[in-house]
Amino acid sequence: MDPEPDPASDPGPASDPGPASGGRPAAAPDAEPAPAAGPAPAPGPTPVPDAEPAPAPEPATDRETGSARDPDSAPKSARDGEPARESAPDAEPAPEAEAEPAGPADPAPRRRRFRWLRWGILAVVLVLVLPLLAAETALRVNYAGDPADGTYTRGQDAIWLGHAWVDGRKKDADMTALAERLRGTGIRDLYVHSGPLEHDGTLPKSDYSKASWLIPAVHRALPGVRVQAWLGDTLATESPDGLHLERARTRAAVVDSARDVLAAGFDGVHFDLEPLHSGDQDYLALLDDLRTVTRGQGALLSVAAHQIDPLPGFHSLWGTLTNHPKWWSQAYFGQVARRVDQIAVMSYDTMQPLQSLYGGYVAQQTSLALEVTPPGTHLLMGLPFYHENRFGHWAHAETVPAAVRGVRLGLSRTDARRARFGVALYVDFAATEDDWSAYRDDWVHR
Repeated sequence: MDPEPDPASDPGPASDPGPASGGRPAAAPDAEPAPAAGPAPAPGPTPVPDAEPAPAPEPATDRETGSARDPDSAPKSARDGEPARESAPDAEPAPEAEAEPAGPADPAPRRRRFRWLRWGILAVVLVLVLPLLAAETALRVNYAGDPADGTYTRGQDAIWLGHAWVDGRKKDADMTALAERLRGTGIRDLYVHSGPLEHDGTLPKSDYSKASWLIPAVHRALPGVRVQAWLGDTLATESPDGLHLERARTRAAVVDSARDVLAAGFDGVHFDLEPLHSGDQDYLALLDDLRTVTRGQGALLSVAAHQIDPLPGFHSLWGTLTNHPKWWSQAYFGQVARRVDQIAVMSYDTMQPLQSLYGGYVAQQTSLALEVTPPGTHLLMGLPFYHENRFGHWAHAETVPAAVRGVRLGLSRTDARRARFGVALYVDFAATEDDWSAYRDDWVHR
């Protein structure tokens, strides 16, 4: 069951600042030209006649100054645009390449990238948020109006009971209290947790060792109420660990386990296998085999069912995004419903944040299920008799009054006179007095 029975409440056998600015670097200072040769020095005194003239100064060598004829031999500072140390007195300063100032990086590509990023975010908002808002608005509208007269219990409701009823923890006094609680309500079927199945499909008989006490006690205290063995397991659909329905041997073991619980005296067998993906043909094959066994023994076959796509194909989208499809297509729900005697929709854990939205969601689910469930199959809508706050379930939103009103609205709009219809309460060990009062006042209405 989603959620699984809380071991703490009902312990039993073990059973998801912006981009850097493109500033302008400082340009290298313009090279200063080598100083021009100064004016010729003033002539000195007239030399004596027999004195020898002073020799002319020798020109500077290439090694000292660097030469225009050999630019690669110029000092590194000159090649880098820095001023030359000193040139020959009569030499013209070598023309220097003017350093080109480095400009800022071109911001256009960056602006384009940011623009595309903004448009991308806006597109995601439009694609995801607007449809979500439209869907939530539709749910709120779906919660409006008044239910039709007569949309109350048909005396065919059910409740999921914890494992303590078949492992020896519950006693005669508990049975007396349960009978008093259920008497005068519309509850006709008890889904008693008797598993879980092993991953190979087998079921130890020790898991339901006290069924021989429970079943006759219920029949004595509540004539006409049926006791079904609630069997479940985690499927290996989203991880390798779990029950593999694609294996014929495993399916055969599950069928044998159903035979065993019927032989122990149960009036039927109720299966809750999760997560079960929409379209799973191995599950349909298992139901066909189980139906042969239950019909042969005059027993009931019932299942807990996933919710139906609130939008067409929504399970495919959600599965792509999360690897957990969660919902079934409406067509697949109908295929399952045609193979069983009872189908109970787990119409909780809906992610709805408000009672009005949750109630509108339940009304929608009720209508979708009624449209494809054959008249001969008993349809039940789940009521949240538990109080948790976690992703997917808000206790302040998913309440019994909101669920019952949603059920009545969906029933009123789709098939107000449906005979094989009821609600299923999940789960006994987490229920409060307020939950029971809301069920009685709003649904039983007696």
